[in-house]
This record gives sequence, structure tokens and C-alpha cells, in this order.
Amino acid sequence: MGIASFWIELTARDDVWALLSIPLVAAVVTWVHVWMAMQLLFWPLEFMGKAPWWGWQGIVPRKARKMATVVVDNSLGKLGSVNEFFTEMGPRQIAIHAAHAISARAEDFTDDLMNEQSPVLWSNLPIMIKRRVYAHVRQQIPSVMDALLMRLHQHIDELVDIDALIVKLLTQDKALLVRMFKDVGQTEIRFVIRISFWIGLFFGLIQMVLWYFVPWRHGLPLYAAALGLLTNWIALNLIFRPLNPVKIGPWVLQGLFLKRQALVVDRYAHLVTTEVITVGNITREIFSGGQAERAQALIRQSIGPLVESMVIRIAMGPFGYAQLQRAMVPKIAQWLIPPLSERAFNDERGRVLESILARRMKALAPTDFQALLRPAFQEDEWIFLVLGALTGLLAGGVQMLVGFH
Repeated sequence: MGIASFWIELTARDDVWALLSIPLVAAVVTWVHVWMAMQLLFWPLEFMGKAPWWGWQGIVPRKARKMATVVVDNSLGKLGSVNEFFTEMGPRQIAIHAAHAISARAEDFTDDLMNEQSPVLWSNLPIMIKRRVYAHVRQQIPSVMDALLMRLHQHIDELVDIDALIVKLLTQDKALLVRMFKDVGQTEIRFVIRISFWIGLFFGLIQMVLWYFVPWRHGLPLYAAALGLLTNWIALNLIFRPLNPVKIGPWVLQGLFLKRQALVVDRYAHLVTTEVITVGNITREIFSGGQAERAQALIRQSIGPLVESMVIRIAMGPFGYAQLQRAMVPKIAQWLIPPLSERAFNDERGRVLESILARRMKALAPTDFQALLRPAFQEDEWIFLVLGALTGLLAGGVQMLVGFH
């Protein structure tokens, strides 16, 4: 049969337009269900619907702890220790910043502490005596902060479990976890959504040919279901397979995400060092984490010069003075956290660490590097495949009823 006679026979069919629409419908439906799959991967952050079955929560936020643990175990946990990170952030620079911030409010902090511990005494002291106390406190702050930060640095490995801290932060802040996955894989996600249209169009042509030669009543929805599943499987594998570069003639094939390793790590390292491994987060973990009592002991060893004022010692007596020293320990932690959590300061200290993390991440093996994004797709991957099959089945069924009744 020639092309001309085939075309005449084709156009003579009552269902010619329905037949020719199969590839376009397949392309649009494929694009829609791949786009939908990418949204369901990350959103919503919290469960929406009626528990336990009628509703949905994004796969990444729903399994936040597991996702964070896998990422830490397979990649971030291999990039360095908390001691290395804290060393690069510069304990002395941290001490200088803390001293500057606390010195600026030395009078307020002193008033707050003394009014809490000995309000009658402090309210009755002459202003000249108070000024001597303020001056003494302000003078001692830089050396006390330096001594404290050096002690914290010396014991940082005992005070902070960096892997547990990262997992905790990402589990508590699901939006941050989602942003990490999305920022790292945004190029691949956009590519998969875009190419899904053309993959659907290609398989739609196959589906049209199958239906033309084998017009089995239930064939159209079944073809569409099988091709919908296959489309999603191909889309997912384009991101991560092959793991290592494979040369075929003039072409080099490798998973899209793995091919972009050098570009991805710069963005990822910036995100990690400005949102996760920061001076503020480490400081909060030191003073409020599982080893907070140990941290308070180190504060106690460092604050002697700060309260060593003869005026206060004589006025309060031995018992009151000892109480003042004890009360100052948690106060120091409260005073330190705000200035060490300032965004500008954390970004500035993070830049020092960022280049080191980026360099180490670029050296990760492909199996380790893919763990930055792979868990998001691998976890409950069957849902994406089933979604493709069900969407194809539904679209094929509707098309059969409307176009081939």
C-alpha cells in the first residue's frame, strides 16, 4: 500500500481526528502528570485532608527525618567534623563580634542581672559606683569572650554532634529541607517536566500505531497506562542514570544531575553554610543542646574576671556574690545567642567555610553526590510510576469513550 492510498484510507475513517489526536493527548497528559508528580514530591509541607488515607503530604516533608538522615550519612556527614567547621569560621573573630555586641549593651545587661539578683542594693548604689561597675564589665568583656570561645572551640566535638544537629534542623524546618532538594535539583526538575511533553508525544505516536493496527476495545486505555508508567520511569532515570559517564561514539551519556556536579555544589555549599552549618545554629546547640550543662561549666570557668569587682564583692557579701556568679552563667548564653545569630554575621562567616565545602563536594564520588537529590525521588518512587499509569489509563479511557464510541 502506497503512502497516498494509505492517507486516503486513513482520512476516510470516521474516527480519523480522534486517531490523529492520540499523540497530542498523550503529550499533554504526560506533561500534566509529570508536573503533578514533581509538585507532589515537595508539597504540601503538612498533611492536608482527612487522616489517615484521604489526603496528601509531600514525600520529602512527610519523611523529613529519613530524608535528612540519608543526606547526612551519604554526603554532608563525609565533608568534615564540627571542629574543622568551627576552626574555619574563626573562633577569635566570633569572640570579637560577640564582645563588640555585648559591650554595646553592657549597662543594660549589668542592670538586668543586678536588678534580678539584688534589686534593693543596686537601686541604692550611687551612680558613680554603678559607672565604675559598668566600666569594669566593659573592660573585661573582650578577654572573657576570647577565653570562652577558645574553651568552646577546644571542646566543640564534645558539645556538638554535627550530624545530629543537621538532621534536627532539617527535620524541624521542612521548608528548608524542601528548599535544599529543590534548589539542588531545580534544573533537572524543569528539564524533566519540559521533556516529558516530547516523550509523551513519541509514545503517543506508538500508541496511535498500535491502536490503528490492533483496535482492541480496551487497548487504548491499556496502551496509555503502560506508556504513562514507562514515561515516568524514563524521566526519573534521565536524572541519575548512567551513574558514570558512558561514551557512545561522539556522545557521552551520564545522568543529568551527575553531569552538573561542579555547578550544583556551589549553590548547595552556599545554602548549607548560610542556613544549616552556621555560627548561630552551632551556638544554639552548644547552649541548649544535650551538652548544655557541659557548656555552662565552661562559661563558669571563663567569667571570673567579668564579675570580679571589689565594689560588688564587698556590697553583696560572699553568699550573694556566689549567687551572682551562678546567675551569670545562663545569662551569658542568652546574651551570646542574638549577636551570633545575626544574618549578616552568619553569612560573612559562612563564606569562609563555603569554598572549603564546595571543593570537598566536587571531589565526592558520583554514588555519594547523587545522595544530595536521589532520596527525594527514590523514596516512594512507585507512587510516580503508578501516577503515570493511572493518569494514562484515565486519559485513554476518556479518549476511547469520546473519540472512538
